[in-house]
Amino acid sequence: MQTIVPKKQMTEEEIKLYYITPELQKKWQNAIRMEFQITDGRIDIRGNMVSRRSPKKADYVLYYNATPLAIVEAKDNKHGISDGLQQAMCYAQMLDVPFAYSSNGDAFMEHDFLDGKERELALSDFPTPEELYRRLKKGKQLTPAQEQIIRQPYYSSQDTYTPRYYQQVAVNRTVDAIVSGKKRLLLVMATGTGKTCVAFQIVYRLLKSRQINKVLYLADRNILVDQSIEQDFLPLKNVVHKINFAHEDPAKITSYSVYFSLYHQLAAREEDDDEGDIVEKLSKLFSRDFFDLIIVDECHRGSAKRESRWRRILEYFSGSVQLGMTATPKETKYISNINYFGEPIYTYSLKEGIEDGFLAPFKVIRVTTNIHDGWRPYKGQKDVYGQEIEDRIYTNSDFDYTTILQDRINQVAAEITKYLKSTDRMAKTIVFCATEAAAERMRVALVNANSDMVKQNPDYVVRITGSDAHGKDKLDYFISVSEKYPVIATTSKLLSTGVDCKMVKLIVLDQMIGSMTEFKQIIGRGTRLRVKEGKYSFVVMDFRNVTQMFADPEWDGPLTIDGEYDPNQPPQTPYPTPKHGGKCAEPPAKPFVDARGCRVSVVSKVVAVYDANGKLLRQEDIIDYTKQNIRHDFASLANFIRQWSAEEKKEIIAKELKEKYHIDLEKLKAEQKLQDVDDFDFICHVAFDKKPLTRRERANNVKKRDFLSRYSGIARQVLDALLDRYMDEGIYEIEKTEILKLEPFRQMGKPAKIAQAFGGKDAYQQAIRELEQAIYEEDAG
Repeated sequence: MQTIVPKKQMTEEEIKLYYITPELQKKWQNAIRMEFQITDGRIDIRGNMVSRRSPKKADYVLYYNATPLAIVEAKDNKHGISDGLQQAMCYAQMLDVPFAYSSNGDAFMEHDFLDGKERELALSDFPTPEELYRRLKKGKQLTPAQEQIIRQPYYSSQDTYTPRYYQQVAVNRTVDAIVSGKKRLLLVMATGTGKTCVAFQIVYRLLKSRQINKVLYLADRNILVDQSIEQDFLPLKNVVHKINFAHEDPAKITSYSVYFSLYHQLAAREEDDDEGDIVEKLSKLFSRDFFDLIIVDECHRGSAKRESRWRRILEYFSGSVQLGMTATPKETKYISNINYFGEPIYTYSLKEGIEDGFLAPFKVIRVTTNIHDGWRPYKGQKDVYGQEIEDRIYTNSDFDYTTILQDRINQVAAEITKYLKSTDRMAKTIVFCATEAAAERMRVALVNANSDMVKQNPDYVVRITGSDAHGKDKLDYFISVSEKYPVIATTSKLLSTGVDCKMVKLIVLDQMIGSMTEFKQIIGRGTRLRVKEGKYSFVVMDFRNVTQMFADPEWDGPLTIDGEYDPNQPPQTPYPTPKHGGKCAEPPAKPFVDARGCRVSVVSKVVAVYDANGKLLRQEDIIDYTKQNIRHDFASLANFIRQWSAEEKKEIIAKELKEKYHIDLEKLKAEQKLQDVDDFDFICHVAFDKKPLTRRERANNVKKRDFLSRYSGIARQVLDALLDRYMDEGIYEIEKTEILKLEPFRQMGKPAKIAQAFGGKDAYQQAIRELEQAIYEEDAG
């Protein structure tokens, strides 16, 4: 082999190209992938600034059919032969690869995961695909069936993407376990990591390699079945069938390969709920050995319960291979996935998904009200229906469950609306409420808080719950990437799991959550990344302090929870507050308290930022958050004043704070009851601890300094009127020349005539600059 340049002068890239690549290509030809990107790189968010960390890339991945066999890392000649080996081993473990190599262009160093040994190889001694495969076959004692599945490639087309590294590992481990004879398998993969895509590739490779003939895919919601058929399983559409038990012809149903069904389609009715009824129903269509493989989607829900009717379906087909898939394996003293399916053959966690850059990171905003620590009615207090309210302390566990506080509902709706107004009014939002009735009350409150948007489209806010036919009809539109409406969905349980909500940017928690499984599922509604559509992260807004569960060691690991708290309540008909002291003939069981009976207000908002482990990185009050970010952009008060004083800079500063950090100065001023100060004073007060002056005080100071005496006639009248305008509306208004077309300036003449009174347009603009300097004179000096 010819040397292009002396080794000592070669860069790492030249080593890869001139030494290693030819040696590998001689033997591996088309089975080599260079610069293989393993991860996308974690997304970091600060305000609306988005950046990605560097992705993990392997210099080479060597394949044998669909199975990666080796990782090769290349270093330049300044490094030793084995300097890249640990990096190669790390990548090999991520990809489930049995061999790892490093090289500096002089030789290769090999790590064999099958026997745990390392050895040095000459460049020309690098093994061929056949040699490595023989070692793999011997080390793992592969059966003919395992070899056959290894030779079967993944499905690929122009319309599909190559499975990510963890998806390949999940598929490879599953198909290998199935052809090895394992009957019960469990895959644990975080929400948004593509469990259905993995299921499709498993089915495709097993069908094409003739390892199986019939597959049953079970789910408990129509939308989950339809999503799977229409999206991931679309390449198999000619052999896919959705079971409709009432209309099936037993003679024709056997002609398909992949069957989809809801659990309750195959199980008996509640009133016929015994083993005999289920067996009778199933036997009308399928014999016990009809299916080779059963896939149980979202298996944390019903299938793991020993007493579940769904479980009896699995027991009827007990001879088939059964694969459970979930993001949250459930382990309690009553329910166990692991007891039924066994230990997971592969786990890919939310933590790993965020760290790899495949899932969206998030931040938490905790909102605290004046009744956060509890509310107690005064002695003899009655609700709006005239019922005396029991004298005790009511807490978050009562609000909307045993007691309804209308003003609390209104305040939650107001805070959600404030956030959306300060960020994006069209950001898809899910509000998780205590009950279906509470979801309706919240819908009404959000409609009234967003009437301007509802006026444009009545589906801006929709309740989507199990008992709401209109809402369920809107579910497909809500989860669609292309459909704008609905924007806000209020719900209780329907959207908590399984539903693929790709564009959700705000998750609101206004229900008590006692189960880590449910908590993970709810957070998972926001984890999907949609970079092309501008979704890089999401926000969790917490009104019940349930995000304290992030501190639980079980946040991203196996669960052992006894006595799970279930906040479900029977659906109730929501009812309005009676007007004019009206009474209900049959008052509801829950006390209903209006704003007169309990006034609720927000007392603090805290921004909490977590890492991928759920570890709290920082926690800040909204004002502290504002102060920190303003000081990040303006190192000192003098620096801020200098930039504020720059021409056309004032409005840009306020706009950038809103876009960059989601800091809405007007809303913060209102919350701090400082509406009568302008943005300059508010920023100086919050960020630099200066006492603010009101706009009126600043305008009066200008007049006291006799600034206006420099001018006379129309020019003085104009400046005097501009000062009045500043007192009412702020600095931005007087900077705009369009203001001269409004009253009282119109009475003074056309804009050109007014400018002439100053000596021309340039002289007018100079006078405005001097007026602004006079307004802020004591600070600028």
